Amino acid sequence: MGGLLTAELERILAETPELENAYLVGGCVRDWLLGLAPEDIDVEVFGLTYDQLAKVLSRWGATDVVGRSFGVVKLRLPTGQTFDFSIPRRESKTGPGHTGFRTAFDPSITPKEAAARRDYTINALMFDPRSGQVLDFFGGESDLRLGILRHTSSAFVEDPLRVLRGMQLASRFDLKAVPETLALCREIRGGYHELAVERIKEEWFKWAAFCRVPSAGLRFLEATGWIEHFPELAALRGVPQDPQWHPEGDVFTHTCHCCDALAQMAGWRAADETSRVVFMMAVLAHDFGKPATTQETIQDGCKRIVSPGHEPAGGPLAETFLARIGTPRAIIERVVLLVKNHLAHLQTVNERFVRRLARRLEPETIEGLCLVITADAFGRPPKPQTVPPGVTELLHLATQLRIRDSAPKPILQGRHLLAAGLPPGPEFGRILDAAYEAQLDGHFTDLDGALSWLSQHETRANGAARKGP
Repeated sequence: MGGLLTAELERILAETPELENAYLVGGCVRDWLLGLAPEDIDVEVFGLTYDQLAKVLSRWGATDVVGRSFGVVKLRLPTGQTFDFSIPRRESKTGPGHTGFRTAFDPSITPKEAAARRDYTINALMFDPRSGQVLDFFGGESDLRLGILRHTSSAFVEDPLRVLRGMQLASRFDLKAVPETLALCREIRGGYHELAVERIKEEWFKWAAFCRVPSAGLRFLEATGWIEHFPELAALRGVPQDPQWHPEGDVFTHTCHCCDALAQMAGWRAADETSRVVFMMAVLAHDFGKPATTQETIQDGCKRIVSPGHEPAGGPLAETFLARIGTPRAIIERVVLLVKNHLAHLQTVNERFVRRLARRLEPETIEGLCLVITADAFGRPPKPQTVPPGVTELLHLATQLRIRDSAPKPILQGRHLLAAGLPPGPEFGRILDAAYEAQLDGHFTDLDGALSWLSQHETRANGAARKGP
């Protein structure tokens, strides 16, 4: 049972007779079988009413019954640990949307009946803490071992969100859906419009933050027809690329390879969860501008395929896509900056350029941009995965200038203007803005240089004032 049952939970289950029919369920069992540390432990209890369950659990700690409508009681132990206990429920579809269900809690439901209402077989697994055995009514353990994504029962079609859940599960665990499941997903394509934006965002963010093989989820969307609900992504299919630079195929294929490459990069894995979402979404969207800009041309007598201006063209499309799935504004801004600048390494890289790039990217960073650029370069098999020279130079100069993970901080501050005897007023802002521009251009790099610049600036300003118009 190592890693699945904590000592506290084992004691609760062993010393509470009323919980004799309690089972660990869902994702925690799946993750445990995969050798992963389960983050959330869910316990399903049979044979009790909701009120009886809440009363029994209150012996062990504080209970939160805010999840009453879902049959969930959250138990918080004095140690701070929390567990979700629930009672099984029957659901029947009564109308559109995620609220269109009639729910009935029934203590007489059997474990197999309860497992049947779960979305995929790998999530329908249960663990019996008394025997130490896994209850597998629908072949979920075999599916998990074989990398198969299979719906649990015909009830799958009642909740369209299960399709997007399949997208992120396929990506997180490198799963391939069986034809029967793909057919059911296609059958409920119209149900996408019933889904709350917040639920759509949650599944996309799980894809972006926790994926192992993100292309598995993108291919799942394509195979189910659900890719049509995301037109910026769907438009990438069939858009040609110059085989000299992109032997892997069309833009959609390239995007799949790029996302997979990013998921293997140490810098992405080490980033915080929000930044992993930002970087993965940026790689997903980095070529959204290509469908509108791709054209054939003749260069040196040879036919070439080019996409001039696809970086700035992709910014608004990335913003539209992200806004439609409910992405917070702060994340949208970071992603768009990365999309618009993902070819920055092809410019002349010098100190002035790097300082201005760091400023232009704020609140994103050169470090993050280089992850996106490198993933773009790695997503071109069978070309070798080689870090572009411009990325190496960008990181080298940004490290030297100490702006690898932030924009340059203004050296000249308002207090320095006061110390120089300048009177406070609107002119302060104009002077500081001009000073920062001069700093970015490399006219000074320390406070002494900034004060010297200020003295010269004031001399020039006073001379211009004396001359008049």
